[in-house]
Amino acid sequence: MSNRTKIYTVSQINSLIKEILENNLPARLIITGEITNWSIARSGHAYFGLKDENALLPCVCWKSSLSRIKFEPENGLAVIAKGHIEVYSPHGKYQFYAESMQPAGIGALHLAFEQMVKRLQAEGLFDEKHKKPLPLYPQRIGILTSESGAAVHDIKDSIQNRWPPAELFLYPVPVQGEGAAEEIAAAIRDVNKRNKKLKLDILIVGRGGGSLEDLWAFNEEVLARAIFDSKIPVISAVGHEVDTTIADFVADARASTPTKAGVVAVPDMQDVLEGLDNFKKRLGSQLKFMVHNSQQQSDELCFRLQSSVKHLLADTRNTLYAIAEQIRTIEPHRLLASKTVILNNLLNQANAAMKEIINKRRLRLTAQTNRLAGLNPKSILQRGYSITTNKKTGLLVRHIKDVKIGDMLNTELTDENFIESRVTKK
Repeated sequence: MSNRTKIYTVSQINSLIKEILENNLPARLIITGEITNWSIARSGHAYFGLKDENALLPCVCWKSSLSRIKFEPENGLAVIAKGHIEVYSPHGKYQFYAESMQPAGIGALHLAFEQMVKRLQAEGLFDEKHKKPLPLYPQRIGILTSESGAAVHDIKDSIQNRWPPAELFLYPVPVQGEGAAEEIAAAIRDVNKRNKKLKLDILIVGRGGGSLEDLWAFNEEVLARAIFDSKIPVISAVGHEVDTTIADFVADARASTPTKAGVVAVPDMQDVLEGLDNFKKRLGSQLKFMVHNSQQQSDELCFRLQSSVKHLLADTRNTLYAIAEQIRTIEPHRLLASKTVILNNLLNQANAAMKEIINKRRLRLTAQTNRLAGLNPKSILQRGYSITTNKKTGLLVRHIKDVKIGDMLNTELTDENFIESRVTKK
């Protein structure tokens, strides 16, 4: 019995090979090759091969390892993979189990960025037709950034220096590290859900400069889609001038730095005040033009009225002369009475026509005068009203929030009289 040849089962042979490989190969191997036959099962595990010019190595990448790979592996892509080799006993074959991968010759993050840009651009997320216009004069602005970073102060200062009326609302979020993109995306969705109450006009999402790894949260797909889906216009203000992120591409507007966010988000108060002053001057000029134009039209109406009356009188006179001539050529003693009646009727008709013309012209002139009076913005002063402006800002005081304790006020009365006062109590 001892000289018999030992007979092995298939399972035993596979176990022997597995033991030999595991005992004689390094625990960790780094392999370079080209990806082929890439596929992902329903379980989320990836099955593929790595090949070179002469051979093919079967490979597996578990779902947990695949989730840590930033770029998207695809057929034909040369990679450097780190992992170990084991025997898959049920099929009697050895496989390389890839625990991590990076592109050969290019950084994983750079490749992931290029792949993400290409894919989202193909979906239309960067198209101009989807970008929402920014409001001209935003009053309530939400800022999503780290509360401890310099970016929040840069954004705040740039906005308040240009547009002091704006109210700012900070939503603290992490801006780098694992899970940062998901938290920023969740904050954007939460603000949108509650915006009927919040009434925000703009959202600014950003952070200061850093490495590609530091800024990577703003290149994640989950954040790109949250920005795209936002009903509130979003400004991306990430990094330095040279930094570009996917958030920049998908946002409704981009600020090259957090400091530039104010330039993009709000107008300059001085420019607005100058524009209002110019508008006031143009409005005054237009009102004067309308007044002068209406006066000229009134004069023309008077001239035409006078001319019409003169022509009517001349026609009536000519008619009377013709009648008188007819009277002289016929027997005046018989026709005098009837012609006198006719003459009186003609005179009455002429007077009635003249009165009607004069009344119509007077009504049109009164209507023109009333329209001019209605266009005068200071006409209400004649009725006992007054106009109060904040002396510091030059703006009209419509609400109690338009003034502060200590502000100086100018109150304009009729006949260009003014009263200056100070706010002592609200």
